[in-house]
Amino acid sequence: MTGPHTPHSIDAFKPGMPKRLSSRAVVAALGTASLIGFPLAVHAQQSGTVELAPITVTGAAEGDLPAPYAGGQVARGGGLGVLGSADVMDTPFSTTNYTSQMLEDQQARSLADVVVNESSVRIMTSTGSFSEDFQIRGFNVNSGDVGLNGLYGLTSSNRMPAALMERVEVLKGPGTLMYGISPSGAVGGNINVITKRAGDVPLTRLTTTYESKSVLGTHLDMGRRFGDDNQWGIRVNGVYKNGKTSLDDGRQKFGLGALALDYRSPDLRWSLDAYSQRENIDNFRSQNGFRPGITRIPSAPSGHRAIYHGADLTVFDSTIASRLEYDISDNLMVYAAGGYRYGGSDQDFPSARTINGVDEQGNFHVINSWYDAYSRNKTGEIGARANFDTFGVKHLLTLSGSMLRSEAGSFYLSAPAGQSIDSNIYDPVPIIPMTGDRHAPAKASETTLSSLSLTDTLSFANDRVLITGGLRHQQVKSDNFGATGQVTSSYDESAVSPLVGIVVRPLENVSVYGNFTSGLTQGSTAPIGTANAGEVFAPYKSKQYEAGVKVDWDRVITTISVFQIDRPNAITDPITNVYSFNGEQRNRGLELSAVGEVVPGLRLMASATFYDAKLQRTAGGVNQGNKASGVPKHTFNLGADWDVPGVAGLSLNARAIHTAATPYDAENTLTLPSWTRYDLGARYRTKVMGKPVTFRANIENLLNEKYWLSSSSRLTVATVAAPRTVLLSAEIEF
Repeated sequence: MTGPHTPHSIDAFKPGMPKRLSSRAVVAALGTASLIGFPLAVHAQQSGTVELAPITVTGAAEGDLPAPYAGGQVARGGGLGVLGSADVMDTPFSTTNYTSQMLEDQQARSLADVVVNESSVRIMTSTGSFSEDFQIRGFNVNSGDVGLNGLYGLTSSNRMPAALMERVEVLKGPGTLMYGISPSGAVGGNINVITKRAGDVPLTRLTTTYESKSVLGTHLDMGRRFGDDNQWGIRVNGVYKNGKTSLDDGRQKFGLGALALDYRSPDLRWSLDAYSQRENIDNFRSQNGFRPGITRIPSAPSGHRAIYHGADLTVFDSTIASRLEYDISDNLMVYAAGGYRYGGSDQDFPSARTINGVDEQGNFHVINSWYDAYSRNKTGEIGARANFDTFGVKHLLTLSGSMLRSEAGSFYLSAPAGQSIDSNIYDPVPIIPMTGDRHAPAKASETTLSSLSLTDTLSFANDRVLITGGLRHQQVKSDNFGATGQVTSSYDESAVSPLVGIVVRPLENVSVYGNFTSGLTQGSTAPIGTANAGEVFAPYKSKQYEAGVKVDWDRVITTISVFQIDRPNAITDPITNVYSFNGEQRNRGLELSAVGEVVPGLRLMASATFYDAKLQRTAGGVNQGNKASGVPKHTFNLGADWDVPGVAGLSLNARAIHTAATPYDAENTLTLPSWTRYDLGARYRTKVMGKPVTFRANIENLLNEKYWLSSSSRLTVATVAAPRTVLLSAEIEF
């Protein structure tokens, strides 16, 4: 996964500006600001000068993150993988780039609290669950598919803490060409986390927090720059939380340490990120399956109920990553980056699915087990970016190669059959604690994802037309191992993912765009029992067609877009018994959004998504034409943030999130009910003893609604949403 944060388009080339400029500004125009998504904070301004051909350049220091848009909740642009960073008006995709202001004012605890602000993104697991999984444009994006500063494999497989985030970038639609194939092959979109860097203004910020029921915490955020020209930077974040959660007899203990170092000079940039986190949870929110043959989904229980009462969870992650980029000339930059992550989880793993799942009355049959897992990832990328003209057409050419090596292992032990119990979601019975020998997880698989990409962005007609094209060749290799370490199966296949995108600017404030791109998902091997057992399938392609119009009204950006994503599915023909990827799900949609500052002091984020998601081809034609499970008919979001007139420093905010009824199964016999969540908040900025202080209060799920969240694209399980939750914080800067 790549993501240089540099202008790949055209804002750097505007008519009527001087031809002489700093070499750093030239580099900014070339898209050399940063490497594979790592922000480089605020770079030094000193440099020499250079003569250019008859092009004109706006001299902005490269490496700075795109400026916030009116209202400050989102940025004017963001990263697009190997394509660099671009203003949203010059982007042939639908993107949202959340700023640190948004994260802080909403008291975001983790990534899920950020991306929930948009209708095209839905959270598939609840606060306090095993992990945070997402749905973009109706398709799954697992927690392990999130990028860190542009690289896959470095984020937690469970949840990412907001305390280390500077920005969150969301790309809707397949991003394989820009970022490479994700570990789980997500095709609905990409989420990329940008970590904090030290700014030129010294920072020491201490925040104390409260989360209902009684989780108390503290967060220290410090940043400094050193050297005659502030070349060296250090940013440190530390978090500790402990207390009772909103679940019955629930408790959470969480610790995070994050370090960010960077060096900047006119021609050389370097950065290093390291973080480690550990979380212990007593009674986490479980995923629940429903019993086959039931005629209705039972009403969701209280969000306070620990359905598997007595289940404990421990998750841990440690990551280190670095990158280096160097300007060989004013027209050529090269870069290299890499990282390492080790993480895992130890958990009680009660099981109540299939025939033992929840029935109409909420009854279920459960047996406890242990399921411990680990993953170890090594990732790296090298690349180059060049800028040149041919007969008046500007080019930004990029070449990159990347590799991600992953090792995963697990340990599973189930309780004896005699320890199973009957329980009910409305009045759970404590599970029987596990006993026995708990062994270290054994290696189960090794996977290598390697790729080469080549792209070119052309601009002409006074930068009113941008055309982007590219190819990525992706190789997938994997081995699976048995209990004694022997290789039980192997996989080695490749595929090519193309991209074509166009942006036309008929007016300065209007952008008409379209794209065709394909996502890649690792294929599989035909299972035992099929006629072609053992056949290995190449990565299968999901195709997206998208078109849209963006209008910048100076203080508000509105977007309307339509899309179609076709994703193959594995099916076994009931007549020939041949396993293949001839199944298909088609998600069509219409997206509407408006974001910005409507009038001074009133910030708005509004969006709506309408889906037509169907099963186009199924095994034997059964369920063909049915609605795709897990995809609602429509979703709405509306959020407002208002500075109260006459009361300096006081702001109020409110948010409504609605999801329509969602098909539960492929047969369309069961449906998860629709739900609406209301959130409310306030903050007050003042000074105490001359120091800036901010008090914040937020209430999530204000009306304490009870509802189910779908937890997988095939909806084999669901999670109860969190109850009313109060968040309080007091922040002081020294």
